[in-house]
Amino acid sequence: MGQNSIKPHIERAEKSGVCQLANMSLSEFPPELQRLIRNLRTLDLSGNKIPSLPALIGQFELLKSINLNANRLTSLPEDVGKLKKLETLSLSHNRLLSLPASLSRLSALKTLTLSGNKLQRFPLQVCELRHLDLLDLSRNSIDNIPDGVGKLQTIELNMNQNQLSAISETISECPRLKVLRLEENCLQISALTQRVLENSTISLLVTDGNLFDMKQLHDAPGYEKYMERYTAAKKKLF
Repeated sequence: MGQNSIKPHIERAEKSGVCQLANMSLSEFPPELQRLIRNLRTLDLSGNKIPSLPALIGQFELLKSINLNANRLTSLPEDVGKLKKLETLSLSHNRLLSLPASLSRLSALKTLTLSGNKLQRFPLQVCELRHLDLLDLSRNSIDNIPDGVGKLQTIELNMNQNQLSAISETISECPRLKVLRLEENCLQISALTQRVLENSTISLLVTDGNLFDMKQLHDAPGYEKYMERYTAAKKKLF
């Protein structure tokens, strides 16, 4: 895709602050985007073949939303942490092996989607994101939710289709966690301890496709307390 085909998109974005460059077979972060540093608020580069982001990305200080789904990213530059107004960061279906430490500085971030990458460790730097509502880590290769996760502020955590075999009891300390998705992992019923079921704020726990059945879950210590929260949350919806 040549410069001429990008040009009209850039010109429109100069007026609107919104740049749509999805599914254009781009093999690099378009250098023409430099023209938008002072006014770009929304950037959609999904469905391309971009392998990396330049440090320049940190200069787009007004950005609120970036969609980089379905590219070929293997890493992110530390400069991503300079995007203080960023609220939505979509990185699903890339090749990410890890996340930069600077991610913890995205103080306005509400939605972080990382489904379908190659992450092997739970990225604890996301626990510093005070306004996070949704964290999607599904379809990675993460084998445990580690100690330290208790600081996580998200309302929903999606860990479906990983390789989880252990969950730290500190997940019960997450102050806002309502929805925990654990489908298709390697969890034994012992991973869901009484502390997790009884003392957490989780009101929707999804566990299909693990190494235990629903009867074992129903019989687990603390399950009744979890069901009280589930029922109360359901009543609020009606």
